[in-house]
Amino acid sequence: MGITLITGASGFIGSHLMAEMARRGLPARGISRQTLPGLVTVPSYGPEMDWRDYLIGVDTVVHLAARVHVMRETTTDPLAVFREANVTATTNLARQAAKAGVRRFVFVSSIKAIGERTEPGKPFTAIDPLDPKDPYGISKAEAEAALIALGRQTGLEIAIVRPPLVYGAGVGGNFRSLMKWAALGIPSIFSAVRNKRSFIHVGNLCDLLITMLDHPNAANQVFLASDGHDLSTHKLLSQLTLAAGHRPRSIPVPPAFLRGIGVLTRHQEAVARLTENLQVDAAPTCHLLGWRPPFSIAEAMELCHDSKVRG
Repeated sequence: MGITLITGASGFIGSHLMAEMARRGLPARGISRQTLPGLVTVPSYGPEMDWRDYLIGVDTVVHLAARVHVMRETTTDPLAVFREANVTATTNLARQAAKAGVRRFVFVSSIKAIGERTEPGKPFTAIDPLDPKDPYGISKAEAEAALIALGRQTGLEIAIVRPPLVYGAGVGGNFRSLMKWAALGIPSIFSAVRNKRSFIHVGNLCDLLITMLDHPNAANQVFLASDGHDLSTHKLLSQLTLAAGHRPRSIPVPPAFLRGIGVLTRHQEAVARLTENLQVDAAPTCHLLGWRPPFSIAEAMELCHDSKVRG
């Protein structure tokens, strides 16, 4: 396997992927805008970036760098900013990669390209129509379309994965808050919430990305990914609490009350993610790539409370 260029190598997923590539002895060139040991610093990920020198000797690209979803947007035209970072900049890199003779471009999209929620028992599939609901999801959907078109024009193999929430040591956002909650042994208030959500541990996602680098069936395909075991928010918090060494307890709170609190505190989106369904069907991914998540749910939860990257 030739050199893999990894953008966003200093980020949450990128740092885990770099560590796993090193553990397996796979050559990787980590790219970051931060100056950090072992990584190559770039001045920008923008659409004007000249990637020629960074692509020398590169066989595959894993593109993780992106403007991510933010809870409290302050930009006056967020869609334009997301498009510049996630569509225009991405296609600029991919176009230059094709010109440099790169064989495959692995793009980490998001389940948000399909939507925000699913009906009970009806998980998203990779062939579902795209129906993004926010500027981040729209930009990811548009980036996918642009990459697929570019691949057809240039012969660059495009492999796309749409993960749901990715968690693990070093994660931020809602999941980090749940980890802190579990570490304190605070009772769950979600036992009355009967939702189901798909997640993927960062170690499982990294294993899938490495599989996608070289597997012949990954070329020009779109994949959904998960741990293969969907959880309610209450079950998730219980698993995290057990992993933190506490006995799970609960105080049932009606979902309607939780949603009301979300409205009052202007955290409707956060509460929605904690109370609604979002499931993905990753079975075709497993079948097509012969892939199985290497970490079980119990192992993944234990690793969440580990400050080190496994390996």
